[in-house]
Amino acid sequence: MVGTLEAEVALDASDRCDRCGAQAVARATMASGSHLLFCGHHLRAHEAGLRAVSARIVRSTESARHARGPAE
Repeated sequence: MVGTLEAEVALDASDRCDRCGAQAVARATMASGSHLLFCGHHLRAHEAGLRAVSARIVRSTESARHARGPAE
């Protein structure tokens, strides 16, 4: 995708947490442009620190669906 920031590219099942290797549910992009992938557990553990350094956090649409629970 030409002109698309990497943080805007959707995560898929092959994306893995940089800390533990579990499936990634979010990408945090730092001001420098570098990014880290997080599973739900590690995102919860580090989200406050990421926000403190103004990281842009983009959650996968799949993780948002799981957070809401099953459709009724």
